[in-house]
Amino acid sequence: MTKRPGAVALAGGALLALLHPGAAAAQGGEAFPREVSGGFASWTTTGNRLADRGVSVDVTAPATRSAADRAWFPATAGGANPETGDADVELAGSAQLSGAAQPLTLSGLRLELRDGTGTLHTRTVVGTGARELALADVTLGDTAPAVRTGGVTWSGLKASLTDEGAQLLSAWSGNPFSEGDDLGFLDVTVGTGSAGTAPTPPPSRPDAPSGPSATPPPPPPAQDPEKQRAEPAASVARATLAAGGEQTVIGTGFEPGDVVLVAIDDDTRHQAVADTEGRISQTFPVYATADEGAHTVALSTVTGERAATTRFEVQPAAE
Repeated sequence: MTKRPGAVALAGGALLALLHPGAAAAQGGEAFPREVSGGFASWTTTGNRLADRGVSVDVTAPATRSAADRAWFPATAGGANPETGDADVELAGSAQLSGAAQPLTLSGLRLELRDGTGTLHTRTVVGTGARELALADVTLGDTAPAVRTGGVTWSGLKASLTDEGAQLLSAWSGNPFSEGDDLGFLDVTVGTGSAGTAPTPPPSRPDAPSGPSATPPPPPPAQDPEKQRAEPAASVARATLAAGGEQTVIGTGFEPGDVVLVAIDDDTRHQAVADTEGRISQTFPVYATADEGAHTVALSTVTGERAATTRFEVQPAAE
């Protein structure tokens, strides 16, 4: 195969580092008085523009769906100001959109709330590169944040596509999306550390009503520290094969829901999402014009934090 450079560029700058000793920092650099100590964001998609365009929403762990139109994402880091209602919260897991030839994975979700408005940020792969963008504008409803000992809840946050988000979905799906298109409602509950534990809302039922007035689902269970994963590793199904054949790379040791880029000889061609065991598998063609000799397959998360590499040998194509 022709060896081409294909370095992955992260556009838009690195995500805010939200969990440091002391008060959590806001996007603008000022400190929040309280750090987020767990919680969740619930996303309801009933009757929004995604459904109108034939797009379905699924999630990857540790995010969970509690009903066909409701998904929830654990809050893992961030900061909040209970007095003003401002917050900056990182969410774990990914949303996976289906309805086009290839699914679109939205990872690195981060919700920023400030001065009565907000933005839902995400990270995704477009072509051979990863990028960060503001997916949706978030409007606070008429209900003020509910502040209690140890937590804050925002209910009925309306999400609408930004121009940047509309361009992304239009290009991906082939269907027209516009700035301001409805993306549903968010309910957010976070712990603020003052009581030592994250808030726990009443359990939800699979048939629970959806919408901004619905009861939010419970937060995810704590991860078992004994199940911490080893460093990522990569292997191929065939150590040697002829040009014109087909190869499969298998990756292990990633985090569930990781978006993993697959580069063959530095040419990023595919992306895969790690399953609940942190594994990925991707099959790809070995071109008939492939050079004889050694070739590399590199796996890396879109952030570049976790990576693994393996090799295989190409023999001349059979006459």
